[in-house]
Amino acid sequence: MKTYIAHRLLQLIPIVLGITFFSFALMQSVAGDAVDALYDNISGGVSEEIKAERRAELGLDKPFLVQYANWLKGLVQGDMGISYLSGKAVFPTFMSKLPATLLLMVSSISLTVTVSIPLGVLAAVRQNRILDYVVRGLTFAGNSLPGFFTSLLLIYFFSLKLRLLPVMGGTISLKSIILPTLTLAIAMSSKYIRQVRVTVLEELQKDYVTGARARGVRESVIMYANVLKTAMLTIITLLALSIGSLLGGTAIIETIFMWDGVGKLAVDSILMRDYPMIQAYVIWMALIYVAVNLVTDLLYHFLDPRIRRAHSA
Repeated sequence: MKTYIAHRLLQLIPIVLGITFFSFALMQSVAGDAVDALYDNISGGVSEEIKAERRAELGLDKPFLVQYANWLKGLVQGDMGISYLSGKAVFPTFMSKLPATLLLMVSSISLTVTVSIPLGVLAAVRQNRILDYVVRGLTFAGNSLPGFFTSLLLIYFFSLKLRLLPVMGGTISLKSIILPTLTLAIAMSSKYIRQVRVTVLEELQKDYVTGARARGVRESVIMYANVLKTAMLTIITLLALSIGSLLGGTAIIETIFMWDGVGKLAVDSILMRDYPMIQAYVIWMALIYVAVNLVTDLLYHFLDPRIRRAHSA
């Protein structure tokens, strides 16, 4: 197991380097740069001489490979650079946005799991009954609606019509986190419920369940001791995917609700071509997905004896 973990961690280096290189190249291929984005909004415009001086200060006048090499050298030394827009260090700025994203992730994941597992199990147990049809209909609608449309519907009803919740976050508070949490939870719960239902139905049709019922084992014991334990592998896979995307910041949702997290920071940085900040976000995303995949594999190892035997073979 230790060898396996070490091998997976070694895979991180070329993956991160490759991702950062291609993201840097893509940003360079876009017309304009951070200086254009910064000065083009100024009324009256700015002369090309001033822009050229600013590019020289930021190192944007150098060839692409030189810029990337300088950035990579600073990263190895623990320096992620200075934001072109704010003039502040990238790492502290990025980390200051992380608590808001973490809070939104925890709230939406908690609500999703709380709703999805019971409803998925109930829909499976009551297959082809009224409850099952209602749950499947709601999850179909939740899967069909784009996140931005769901957020606009929630804003319309809860903020504009009922005036119960603020339209935008602004500050981190209980009221401001409700709508973005609901928006994310609706989409995730729709997927979770359907997957849990399918997994439970498959398990209930297996021979060991039939045998347990023939021996007189209570249905609740079969469900909680056997079926749900097996279904946890599916739930863990879904959680891994959701946590990875949520830790990266849900850019559209954070932007709509003005939630000051990592996703909104990434959108603002891309619009203003703030390369150092974009690269910090890219590294963060790469680290998240490698770490989440590693943790998921370890959880599989402990939950499924077949995987343990495969690793030890």
